[in-house]
This record gives sequence, structure tokens and C-alpha cells, in this order.
Amino acid sequence: MDIGSFFFLILVIGAFYYLLLRPQQKREKARRELVRSLQVGDEVVTNAGIHGVVVEVEEAVVWLEVAPDVELKLSRDSVAGKVAEPADDVAEADDEAADDSADDES
Repeated sequence: MDIGSFFFLILVIGAFYYLLLRPQQKREKARRELVRSLQVGDEVVTNAGIHGVVVEVEEAVVWLEVAPDVELKLSRDSVAGKVAEPADDVAEADDEAADDSADDES
């Protein structure tokens, strides 16, 4: 193997690392931080698509209220993400659109 082939191999390995492995490591770090930062009152969605509000946080378990008086005990790792609150201007635009459609029907 000559020196040019060796450098090409090193270049390919470096590109593989930065294009595939590094972004995955960043995503995993962000997910671990999300799970670590869960607090009572956070609205979350699980890997199974269940939406709920955190009512209790333990070391490895989180309790979600998914309906009035219905709580689920889940592993903290099953939380996929927090549900983002809609921006005020988006919510107002939706309200105005609903009012306009109600006026059109009258």
C-alpha cells in the first residue's frame, strides 16, 4: 500500500466519522439532556406517540397524566420529546381564522 492510498483511506474514515457518527452522537447527547431536564408540568410525547403531562419524576421512572385521573408509569427513556407550546401570534391567527369561518357560515 503506497502513501497516497493510506491518506485516502484516512480521509474516507474521517469523512465517515464527521458525516455519520458525529451527528448521531450530538442527537443522543441532546436526548439525554432532555430526559435529564424533565420536570413536573412538562407536556411530553413518548416514543409510542402518547401525549401527557408529567406529574411525578423519579430516578428512572416518569408518571404521565394522559387524561383526568389516568396516570401512566413509564421509563424516562421512553420520552421522545417535549411538546412545543404554540407561539402567541400563531394561536391568535388560528383564532381569527376560526372566527372568520364562523362568520362566513352565518
